[in-house]
Amino acid sequence: MACGGASNNNNNDGNHTNTNRFANLDRSALDYSNSPYYLSNGDHLGLALVSQPLIGNNYNSWSRAMTMSLIAKCKLCFVDGSLSRPALDDDCYSSWFQCNSMVMSWILHVISCEIADSMMYIANAKDMWNDLHDRFHQNNGPRVFYIKQLLNVLYQGSDEVSGYFTKLKILWDALRDF
Repeated sequence: MACGGASNNNNNDGNHTNTNRFANLDRSALDYSNSPYYLSNGDHLGLALVSQPLIGNNYNSWSRAMTMSLIAKCKLCFVDGSLSRPALDDDCYSSWFQCNSMVMSWILHVISCEIADSMMYIANAKDMWNDLHDRFHQNNGPRVFYIKQLLNVLYQGSDEVSGYFTKLKILWDALRDF
């Protein structure tokens, strides 16, 4: 029984019983925290979701780290378009507006000041995300050539195998993103 999951036991009459210790737990409490409109006490405007700010040439790794963080916060839907803006008279509008503003603030706090200044007046998190993608995620021929050159001249030398492999994997991942 992994992670407190259910274990099914057979009664003498052949019926299965559920001995899950969470069987009587109110599912609405669990589902509430998975709502895209849920903000925990730890969610605040100055929260930095990733350790390295976007400076331009690190877009691919920054975007991947931000995506993982937004998934963990159940907020990816605000940037990927899967949760559209409700109508102004919709009951969810104020919650959507609040969470969208929070996501926009999170994005602004993990990009360089120069980039943030150019994003300040974008209306929603999805447009912000798309603007960053359009600007910095480009299939850049010279960059691909440069990464391939680095791969060609990379050698283990006095590095340990794990260090050499880490450098190699970073370049492979960078090349895959283009």
